[in-house]
Amino acid sequence: MADLNELSEKLNAIKAEIKGELDRLENSKSVFEYKKAVFDSKTGKVGSLMREMGKIPNEMKAEYGKRVNEIKTWAQGLFDEMDERFKKEEMRIRYESEKLDVTMPPVRSRQGYLHPNTLVKNQIVDIFGSMGFEIFEGTEIETDYYNFTALNTPDDHPARDMQDTFYLSDKFLLRTQTSAGQIHVMEEKKPPIKIISPGKVFRSDDDATHSPMFSQMEGLVVDKGITLCDLKGMLDVFVQKIFGEDTRTRLRPSYFPFTEPSVEVDVSCFQCHGKGCKLCKGTGWIEVLGAGVVNRKVLEGCGIDSDVYSGFAFGIGIERIAMLKYGINNIKLLFESDLRVLDQIRE
Repeated sequence: MADLNELSEKLNAIKAEIKGELDRLENSKSVFEYKKAVFDSKTGKVGSLMREMGKIPNEMKAEYGKRVNEIKTWAQGLFDEMDERFKKEEMRIRYESEKLDVTMPPVRSRQGYLHPNTLVKNQIVDIFGSMGFEIFEGTEIETDYYNFTALNTPDDHPARDMQDTFYLSDKFLLRTQTSAGQIHVMEEKKPPIKIISPGKVFRSDDDATHSPMFSQMEGLVVDKGITLCDLKGMLDVFVQKIFGEDTRTRLRPSYFPFTEPSVEVDVSCFQCHGKGCKLCKGTGWIEVLGAGVVNRKVLEGCGIDSDVYSGFAFGIGIERIAMLKYGINNIKLLFESDLRVLDQIRE
């Protein structure tokens, strides 16, 4: 640097640049970041001035150091003043946004409700829990053996086809029924057995009343002397607690590989009380679930003596019960998180 006049011009230029930049800053954060950049010892306009001391003639070093310190003090004061002004304004804005006027009427909070599936599942668990049933939760990924073979499903049964089952490999699949849980339980526990097994199941099916994923609850009872009459009596209690005291059940012959005999279970229409309406399609009855006496082959495959023990099993579609109970006509409404559906169901 040739002389002090040149130094003065440089310092004045730095001051002008700092003032111009400060006018564009909008908050205390930007002030902090700009201050850090200005005072940086390597790249900052002010911070790097002392690095040039070695280039200054000895007779000018004292004056040079004095002027550099002056601009540092000036810049520091300017930054502090602007930082304080911004922080005061930011505090005022925050106060205005957070203050409460206790004289104003309160803002009503929206009340949430449990999902219909959750309501029905909780109710079913409570009902069977009061009858002494334990809960078993199986895995959603099952082997072909537990999902089909152990349940006495023939190799050529249509349920094994790719059109109905989501296979992950030759051995593993997404379970199509929670019935697989009863095999795990019977292999690990000796009678008496009394369990329900709720969970998600998966099938390649999709329309207004079916979904590729839905919730099911399997029930299983194994003990000495269990008959179809025990199943009927238990189901009577179940439907009366779900649909009303005057609800009745009837059993129709059906077929499931893992039960023999097998039945479809109907309930008397709780809307028209058996007179015939749109809900029951004029019949007075509504199909709700499938059940039956556990097939002897299934018991024996799990190491249970079928000459000593017998049992019954049933499978409840939770969405099916929810749709009937709450008047939902499309199963997709249960998977779309539509709050208008939940707003109509308050228990």
